[in-house]
Amino acid sequence: MVGAVQGFDFRVLGGLLLVAALVAIASQRLRLPYSAGLVVAGLAVAWVAPGATPPLTPGLIYFVFLPPLVFEAAIQIPWRPLRRELPLLAVLVTLGVALAALVVAAGMHWLVGWSWLGAGLFGVLIAATDPVSVIAAFKQLHVRPRLHLLVEAESLLNDGVAAVGFAILAGIAGGGAASAGAVAGKLVITVLGGCACGAAVAVPLILLAGRTEDRLVEVTLTQVIAYGAFLIAEHLHCSGVLATLTAGLIVGNWGFLGSISDGGRQGVLNHWEFVAFLINSVIFLLIGGQAVRMPMAAVLTAAAIAVALSLAGRAATVYPVTLAFARSRLRVPWGYKHVLFWGGLRGALALALALALPPLPERGEIVTVAFAVVAFSILVQGLTMPWLIGRLGLRQGASTVSTGTGAVSG
Repeated sequence: MVGAVQGFDFRVLGGLLLVAALVAIASQRLRLPYSAGLVVAGLAVAWVAPGATPPLTPGLIYFVFLPPLVFEAAIQIPWRPLRRELPLLAVLVTLGVALAALVVAAGMHWLVGWSWLGAGLFGVLIAATDPVSVIAAFKQLHVRPRLHLLVEAESLLNDGVAAVGFAILAGIAGGGAASAGAVAGKLVITVLGGCACGAAVAVPLILLAGRTEDRLVEVTLTQVIAYGAFLIAEHLHCSGVLATLTAGLIVGNWGFLGSISDGGRQGVLNHWEFVAFLINSVIFLLIGGQAVRMPMAAVLTAAAIAVALSLAGRAATVYPVTLAFARSRLRVPWGYKHVLFWGGLRGALALALALALPPLPERGEIVTVAFAVVAFSILVQGLTMPWLIGRLGLRQGASTVSTGTGAVSG
C-alpha cells in the first residue's frame, strides 16, 4: 500500500478537489458529462502549471482507487434483476470480451506491427470498460431501469474478466506456463478464488455489523470489506476485482436485508457515493494531467487505429451476442444495444493495466495509445451519450425506442 501511493503529492489534493467541485457545478449547469469536464480541466491545469498534477501509477489506481469504485457500484446492484439477466451478461463478459480483445489484438498486430503478446495484452486491457460517464448521464436523464442495470453490471463483470485475462497473459510474458491446461487452471483459481475471498471477507464482517446499530461502525466495516477483499485476493494471486465485486453484492443485498440497520444503510450508501465522487474526480483530473506528459504526436496513427479497432471490438461484443438472445425473454431492444456499444467507455482499470505492463519492446507505445483511447472515449463518447439517449427515446416514460430502422418497445 505504501508503494502504491509513492509519487502522489497529497499537498495538492485540496486544490484538485476544489477544481473538481467547480467543474461539477459548471457541468450541471451546462448539462455536460462531469468526467469529460474533469479531463479537460486536468489538461488545462497541466498546461498552465506543469508538474502540478501528480503522476498516475499502476499501484495508485489498482490498489487505492479501484477497490472502492468496484464496491460502490456493486452494492447498488439488486440481486434479483441481476440474476434474471445473468445468462446474457455471462456471454457478454466472456465470449464478448474475448471477441473484443481478439479484434483489437489482431488489428494492432497486422496494422501497427506490435508483437502478438503486446497486441494481446493491449486487446485485453482495452476491453475493460468504465461506465462512470454513462451512469452519470443515466441518473441525470432517468433512463429505464433495465438499461441502467445492463450497462453497469456488464461493465463490472467485464472488468473482472479483463483483469483476469490480463493477469494470465502477463504471467505468460513473465515466463509462466502457456499450455492450455496451465492457463485453464490459472483461470479457474483466479476466478473462483477471487469470488471465495470476497465472500470470506464480507460474510463474517456483515454478521459483525449486525451486532451494532452505530452507522459509523457499519460504514467502517464496509470500508474494511471493500479493501480487505481486494487485498487478500491479490495477495493469494486471485482476482481482486471479482473479490470486491462479490463482497459488494453480498453487502448490497444480504447485508442490507437485516445485518446493517435501516439508518446505517443510508449512511453506507451516502458514504460510498461520496467516496466514488472523490476518487473519480481525482482520477479524471489526473488522466488529463498525465495525457499532457504523453508523446501523443508520436503515436497518432497507432492511436487512431486503436480507437477504430476498440469500437469495432465493442461492436463485435454487443451486436452478435445480443442478437443470439433475440428470441428469448432476454431480448435486448436495438436502442439498448446502441447504448451498450457507444457506452463502452474506457477508464481507470484500462490505464492501471496499461501502466502495469511487463517489459515489452512496444510497452511505451502501448501505454501512450491506451491513454489516447481512454481520452477519446471520455471526451467523444461521453460527451455524446446524453444526445444518444435522448435521440433513442430511452428516458423513463418514453413509449418507443428509435432504432433508425423502426421503433422497438422499451
